[in-house]
Amino acid sequence: MKKIVIFSLIALLSIGSVFAAGTKESVPAQKTVTVFGAFVDEEARRFEEAIRPFEERTGIKVVYEGSKDFETLINVRVEGGNAPDIAGLPQPGLMANFASQGKLVPLWPSALALLEKNYAPVWKDLGSYKGVAYGVFHRVNAKSFVWYPKKAWDAAGYQVPKTWDELKALMDRMVRNGHTPWAVGIESGGATGWVGTDWIEDIMLRTAGPDLYDKWVGNEIPFNAPEVKKAFEILGDIWMNPKYVYGGRNTILTEGFGDSQRPLFDNPPKAWMHRQANFITGFFPEHIQANLEEEVGVFPLPAIDPKWGIPVLGGGDQFVVFNDRPEVREFMEYLQTWESAESWAKAGGALFPYLNQNLDAYPNAIERSLAEALVNAKVFRFDASDLMPASVGAGSFWEGIVDWVNGKSLDATLADIQKSWPK
Repeated sequence: MKKIVIFSLIALLSIGSVFAAGTKESVPAQKTVTVFGAFVDEEARRFEEAIRPFEERTGIKVVYEGSKDFETLINVRVEGGNAPDIAGLPQPGLMANFASQGKLVPLWPSALALLEKNYAPVWKDLGSYKGVAYGVFHRVNAKSFVWYPKKAWDAAGYQVPKTWDELKALMDRMVRNGHTPWAVGIESGGATGWVGTDWIEDIMLRTAGPDLYDKWVGNEIPFNAPEVKKAFEILGDIWMNPKYVYGGRNTILTEGFGDSQRPLFDNPPKAWMHRQANFITGFFPEHIQANLEEEVGVFPLPAIDPKWGIPVLGGGDQFVVFNDRPEVREFMEYLQTWESAESWAKAGGALFPYLNQNLDAYPNAIERSLAEALVNAKVFRFDASDLMPASVGAGSFWEGIVDWVNGKSLDATLADIQKSWPK
């Protein structure tokens, strides 16, 4: 009898283990999507917060990894056969490079439909290679804005200029009042000079128009073409005039770009205007950030040639797919919706390109106005230096700005930049 009981227990345990094994196998493993990008620190936390609704709704786990050395590491990983499912690329040139190698998955019909519905056509163009769409833009920035100290500005009786002529008249009025119009600093470590390239790009769009701008980006017109030289000359009229820039050329060269806005917030202001992208608000003094709407005003860099209006220059991160699985597609389509951005917009410090976004989600009137300008821009162009070959856009163009401010002739500067184009 004792043997029968023992045998029965063994049999039951065996049956139980079979059922347990069957139960374990019947629970599917959680699906995971890996994402690699350039968002780090606070930006990474805000991105992770933005994707949480997707995880909660679908049960799909999204694992995000960010790196300050992203552009180097993504190439290493792709070449080594260890590409992430999705990558967030800060430069269209990276997308084109991977697409040309056949490494990327083209957007599929449902993703293309979302692209047509939720984005202006320019974003599809920027995410395409040879007519095939690969990229989906998410966090973007807008650079064509001028910031000023609102309270002091109003007290001085200054008016926001609507045209370039009005801007020049305002600068001269400031000088007559004993004020310095501009705060400028281009120092940025190994990237020193990019602030100047942004100025040139904004002026090019306002004088030569978007089509010629595109040809310049593609080296169809050279750096020493009359249209490019004209943009430098217009900038030189401001930068090379010590009455117009706080500290003159020396400060332009040595002041860090993040700190260069600080003269606006001295009491009284040591300078009155600062041209920079929306992200500059993160560098403002803490007491200014805490009362942004009361302390700061902003306006778009005015039109120069009226026929080109007020274009918006910007940049941004586009997501692309390396590994094609259903859960990867599902997350990619989520990134094409306002839901994927709303929590980040509410936190502040970022703009998004969605046509159907809720502008009221942004935490202050300034960011709402910038987002509205970005979405409604009749002409938007990506930062030219980010589109050019790195040896030019992140090399000789930056260096040329520094050399020119240092006193090198404009003709020699432009000729040397042009010589650097890859043959």
